[in-house]
This record gives sequence, C-alpha cells and structure tokens, in this order.
Amino acid sequence: MAAEWGNLEALQKLWEWAEEKLTTEEIKNKLLLGTDAEGRTAWYLAAEEGSLQALQKVWDWAEEKLTIEEIKNKLLLGTDSEGRTAWYLAAEGGNFEILQKVWEWAEEKLTTEEIKNKFLLCTDREGKTALHMAAEMGILEELQKVREWAEEKLTTEEIKNKLLLGTDNEGRTALHMTAQTGNLEALQKVREWAEEKLTTQEITNILLLGTDNEGRTALHMAAQMGNLEALEKLREWAEEKLTTEEIKINFY
Repeated sequence: MAAEWGNLEALQKLWEWAEEKLTTEEIKNKLLLGTDAEGRTAWYLAAEEGSLQALQKVWDWAEEKLTIEEIKNKLLLGTDSEGRTAWYLAAEGGNFEILQKVWEWAEEKLTTEEIKNKFLLCTDREGKTALHMAAEMGILEELQKVREWAEEKLTTEEIKNKLLLGTDNEGRTALHMTAQTGNLEALQKVREWAEEKLTTQEITNILLLGTDNEGRTALHMAAQMGNLEALEKLREWAEEKLTTEEIKINFY
C-alpha cells in the first residue's frame, strides 16, 4: 500500500522493520516479489501510482536483494493479470518520467529482443501498443519518445506493420485513435511518421481507407466525434493521396 500511494516515509519505515524481522528470502518473496490479487508487485504499484521516488526506492532495494534474473523476469518483464508491464502501464497512464526511467533500467538489464518484444511491440488485452496509447491520449512527448525508441530498436518492417499499420482489437490504427480524440498535433505526428515509412498505397489503403470493426475510416471517426479540425486535416490528406472517385465511394 505504501508503494501504491507513493508514501516514501511509510515505505522506508516498513523496509526498516522488514530488515529487522525478516530473512532475506522473506524480504525477496513477500515484499519485493510478492503480488496482490491482480498480480502486481510493490514496484509495479509504484509505477501505476506514478510515484517516481517510490519506484526508485523499490528499485534500489531490488538491486540489493534480488538476482539479475529476478529483476528482469519479475520486475521489468513481469506483468499484471491483464498482461501489462510496468513500462506499459506508465505509457497508459501518460507518466513520462516513469516511462523514461523504466526504459533506462531496461537498457541496462534487458537484451534488445526483450525490449522489442516486451516493451515496444507488446500489446495489452485490448491489442494496444504503447504507440497506440500515446496516440489515443495525445501525449506528444510520449509519442515522440516511443517513435525515437522504435527507430533505434525496430526494423522498418516492424515499425510499419506493428506500430503504424497495426490495429487494436477494435481494428483501430494509431491514426484512428488521433482522429477519435481530435488531437491535431498527435495526428500530425502520426502522419509525418507514416509519410516517412509507408508507401503511398499503404497510406491510402490502410490508413486513409482502412476501417475499424464497425466499418469506420479515420475520417468517419473524426466526423462522428465532432472533431472538426481533425476532420479537415484528414480531408486535406485524403485529397493529396486519393482520387476523386475513391473519395466519393469511401467517404460519402
């Protein structure tokens, strides 16, 4: 609870009592690696609550008491009952400081493949990657950082197929999500990256004409949600990329 609430004084006091009364194995298994009913460790709870100081405290204790494999598999790669890592949760909560800090620790402890598969390409139960989350919430700093990390760790094909063209369980791309929320700057960021990485055919067939599970294009979604500025930006992009006939058939 102290980790979840980010209460540093209580967290420190509990640790001191544990050092006095518990064995190293008990501290490891009950305090650092123990989980609640939802599969969350103390470290995970600190990340979920958004307390960077509490997260740092628990990390310091973990480095003192746990093996590298335990840190890797239980903290950095460990997930809750919904399949979310602490890093993913930071992305979902829009907590950029924790997102950045956990990434730094991951760079120290994990392989490139582990970072790729468990951080950048990992999806939650709704099929959303960290990029989807950042686009949906319109958090520009996070969106830009995820892009930088992806450029560093992923292949062009992985960026194209998993991030830019990848869809969640509702069939929505990152572009759909920016259209739905109406965040113009996030929409522009996604568009710029798409123009850099995708072919004209991929942009037209999947981003502009691609539909979600309810048959809605990104443009339809912007219109449905009343996001007029996003609607105008998507219309301009469509007029650049599509023929008049394609616009007539697909949007009217």
